[in-house]
Amino acid sequence: MAARNKSRGSEGSGSEGRGKAPLGALRPLIPFAAVYRGRILAAFISLLAASGATLTVPIAMRRVIDHGFSAEGHSVIDAYFLALLGVVAILALSSAGRYYTVVTLGERVVADLRSAVFRRLTILDPAFFDKAQSGEIVSRLTADATQVKSVFGVSISILLRNAFLFIGAVVMMVITSPRLSILVLVAIPLIVFPLILSGRGVRRRSRAAQDRLADASAYAAEAVGAVRTMQAFGMGAATAARFAEASENAYAAARDSIRARALLTGVAIFLISSSVVGVMWYGAQGVLSGAMTAGQLSQFVLYAVFGASALGQLSEVYGELAQAAGAAERLGEILASEPAIATPADPLSLPRPARGEVAFDAVRFAYPTRAGHASLDGISFTVRPGERIALVGPSGAGKTTVLQLLLRFYDPQTGTVRVDGVDIARVDPEALRERLSLVPQDPTVFSGTVLQNISYGRAAATEAEVRRAAELANADTFIRALPQGYATPVGERGVTLSGGQRQRIAIARAILKDAPILLLDEATSALDAESERAVQSALDTLMRGRTTLVIAHRLATIRAADRILVLDDGRIVEEGTHESLLAQGALYAQLAALQFTDALDETARGKEVRPRHATLPAAE
Repeated sequence: MAARNKSRGSEGSGSEGRGKAPLGALRPLIPFAAVYRGRILAAFISLLAASGATLTVPIAMRRVIDHGFSAEGHSVIDAYFLALLGVVAILALSSAGRYYTVVTLGERVVADLRSAVFRRLTILDPAFFDKAQSGEIVSRLTADATQVKSVFGVSISILLRNAFLFIGAVVMMVITSPRLSILVLVAIPLIVFPLILSGRGVRRRSRAAQDRLADASAYAAEAVGAVRTMQAFGMGAATAARFAEASENAYAAARDSIRARALLTGVAIFLISSSVVGVMWYGAQGVLSGAMTAGQLSQFVLYAVFGASALGQLSEVYGELAQAAGAAERLGEILASEPAIATPADPLSLPRPARGEVAFDAVRFAYPTRAGHASLDGISFTVRPGERIALVGPSGAGKTTVLQLLLRFYDPQTGTVRVDGVDIARVDPEALRERLSLVPQDPTVFSGTVLQNISYGRAAATEAEVRRAAELANADTFIRALPQGYATPVGERGVTLSGGQRQRIAIARAILKDAPILLLDEATSALDAESERAVQSALDTLMRGRTTLVIAHRLATIRAADRILVLDDGRIVEEGTHESLLAQGALYAQLAALQFTDALDETARGKEVRPRHATLPAAE
């Protein structure tokens, strides 16, 4: 919950929007609807026709009452009721047209809204997701969008129909009896004002209900994603209890929102019905005194009932809009979020052909969530084209941060990062990342097929190219042994694959991308000894002729580097080859001695080193 609250605090539109009326909170949806002007026009025509047909009925009833019960009344009644049949046909057709156009418009708008929100999420920088919970974000895309859809599709249709009907009924009441209309018009503000005040309370409670539901969704997503860990530690009952508590909190918040809506509806019905009763009593006095005819009173009462019914439904819709406003706000917060890492207004182009040179110049950086601690503190180094650099150091030294800044997931607070001599802050991030291939320590495998996962990032690759990349990554053999080979679905997050298999698919993905700069974050950490040797050979082939930055703890990987940078507390404290750093007897030698003393003894005696999975301390 804390992460979610921080996320909300960083999204500026949320706090600013909470004082708006419900319709104001829904204003961000207007541009999505404005695209479909033709459908909106058709809906308005249908609404006008339906409202006009409905408002015709009281006039016919007045004529029947005042003139239909005379000597020639039989023919008058037949004529009027025949006309009413035509009015009913118009009402049915226009109502069907109104429902279809408005509801499909709502579905279309919400589909576009979902796409826009997700598109925005894909361009937001990692700092946004450092503060947010993935389950809470998914809740906005699903539960909040569904809430908006139900209101924008159905409730807006009801709102427009009853708004037209209410306005028409008021106009016809004034035409029928100005004297009685004064009473109605005086009563309307007394009815509407309490509804507006109550609606704001409904909206606040609805926002709280959506937030609590998001808490439950976020916790559920996290628990389901770690179901094996949960069961392995016997935490099933405790996890279920925590989710039940979160669900209960969501129910309590929803109950408060429903209670407010029920009170709003009850107050509206009482005020509206009381006003109709009062008007009928006053009108009956007028009929007894001869001031108006029974037909006029009937006509007026029907219009009053139409108006009261429309106003009553408007009050219910107002409550639903207030409920949807909270969901719309939460979606609007994402749409209003601007990425901190964005394409410059006038981006520079990276030189072609790519050289693969990387330079850090006095770079200082602290993560937004730990602003008081510098992960990198003024580091400077240059990687020549085709050079292999190993980054070594204790946990938290800043090794992974170097890769994060090079990928421009974050921008440094001071200093400059350059690729091929160009400041990457002045380059389109997508153009920059085309030149980088990443193999992370914990590779991401998606729920598609093996082929789709390897070709991720290069969708146009042929199957032959995918197979060749898999062969180089020593993945082809195990892939062919799968039930459907390269067409085998791997399950969510590659759950059907072993850690080593997922790692090799990630390596094949990087091989297929064929970028000039390669970033390896413990790329062989999940492999057994036999697979590691095969994949290391593939990586050696892949690294040949490419600039490579590798976070390494395995001795074999470190020894293959042209240069080793030793980081400690965000600074480069040593630099050199494996042998020269050992000779210095400083931090690198201390780290090495902790992990592969036997291997070092063999190195000192000039013998071939067999690493036997000797490693430096774990990655940060």
